[in-house]
Amino acid sequence: MQSEAVPGALHAAIIMDGNGRWATQRGLPRLAGHHRGVEAIRRTAEACPDHGIGTLTLYAFSADNWQRPIEEVGGLMRLLRSYLRNETQRLARTGTRLSVVGRRDRLPDGIPQAIAAAEAATAAGTRLHLRICVDYSARDAIIAAAQRLAGEEPTRESFGNLVAGPMHGSPVDVDLLIRTGGERRLSDFMLWEAAYAELHFTERMWPDFGPEDLAEAVAEFGRRERRFGGLKAPAVPAAA
Repeated sequence: MQSEAVPGALHAAIIMDGNGRWATQRGLPRLAGHHRGVEAIRRTAEACPDHGIGTLTLYAFSADNWQRPIEEVGGLMRLLRSYLRNETQRLARTGTRLSVVGRRDRLPDGIPQAIAAAEAATAAGTRLHLRICVDYSARDAIIAAAQRLAGEEPTRESFGNLVAGPMHGSPVDVDLLIRTGGERRLSDFMLWEAAYAELHFTERMWPDFGPEDLAEAVAEFGRRERRFGGLKAPAVPAAA
């Protein structure tokens, strides 16, 4: 399962953690950290193709985040609306295809339409496939896939297509999963797609994350041996 945007390129997924703590440490409202986080999205996405990353999936708002204070949720929805309005032309100009993954029926009026318009405007992008998860839950996606089985005997591939859902194209296995902010958990993110992902945890708060941090994570990924449950082939002795 590879990215529809750049076949054969890496798929990196990032849990963008630490926005609120970054702001609190500086005596700022939590939303200030989320606004700075948008800048981190821009510079990280722009750096991806230089590191062989063809698909970048970002965890922006989980299904459980609706439990946060109403002021913060409202601010995050306004930030999403602003991002779609202000970034779509730049994404199209830089060859970046945007997809939004997750439920849309619970989003405020106008946002689902703005998402659809941004996806249509960037559909031709082939340099990077940027996927932003909003109102997303990996567990809910797996449950929904199971409900759509209708008595069929699924293969991993066919069930993966169901997990991805009808609106999100082919499933994309995660190669490298990064979490910022110092926490070391998956938080209901890409549980199916990250079955064999290499995990990279960093103390860096998301608003401070940049191309150097991405390069470090990719370099560490390159040093790891990925066997997918098998064994590394033995070295062939050189001829005498």
